[in-house]
Amino acid sequence: MQLSARTPLRTAGFIGLTFSLLAGFESERALAGDDRARDDVTYKWMARYGHGLLALYGIEVTARGPYVESGRYPARDAAGRGRLFVMNHRSMLDIFVNLAFVEANIVSRADLSGWPVIGLAARRVGTLFVDRKNKQSGANVINTMCGAVERGRAVMVYPEGTTFSGDEVRSFRAGAFLAAQRTGAEIVPVGIAYDGDAASFGDESFVQHLLRVSSAKRTRVGLAVGEPIAGDHADVDALRALTHERVQALVHAARASLSGQVGAAG
Repeated sequence: MQLSARTPLRTAGFIGLTFSLLAGFESERALAGDDRARDDVTYKWMARYGHGLLALYGIEVTARGPYVESGRYPARDAAGRGRLFVMNHRSMLDIFVNLAFVEANIVSRADLSGWPVIGLAARRVGTLFVDRKNKQSGANVINTMCGAVERGRAVMVYPEGTTFSGDEVRSFRAGAFLAAQRTGAEIVPVGIAYDGDAASFGDESFVQHLLRVSSAKRTRVGLAVGEPIAGDHADVDALRALTHERVQALVHAARASLSGQVGAAG
């Protein structure tokens, strides 16, 4: 793997940005009066972190759909209940984009919790960790998602279960849709597409992936957000199929936005 001079500079910048923003976040959060206020502080600092990471890594996002064209998609619906965001998963850079454009706690692989720097940040902002090979872990995270949305927190889920390359959206796991059915939380479908395959997280270690995307001069990303889907659906499989269809359409819309075309955010 050939790395550019940008890689060590960005790595140092990543560490510095993470710890400096964590310090500010912890200070402000300690002064927040209640759980709702602490959640709002968390989302504010997550947005700062996300936009800082996008600038640091040269990531240019074309965002289409409700809220994201001029800001961030809010965590709560009109009734104050948390939302469930469902998106395809292509790269570690997905997380940077989500932090900047969506108010949500992310469901992530369990081993990330123990990683240096990024694991600490993920734990402090309330990331939900799941071991997808462990059925009990999966059941626990569904219960955690239900509790979160009922308290007005949003959750971002990558229901394909892992990263893939290309624009084909793979089959969705059922967990997020069970949580939506139990709580009545609305599901917000999201599609993401990258200009080229260089950002894809494929057959490599996380460290290799991080070093590779760090060497790119810039990375262009299309993000498309659709209208929410009612989660209180009697048939979980039908809800999962409908959401999958919407996310696939949004991936195509995100791809079209990178080509300068106008795609419908379905």
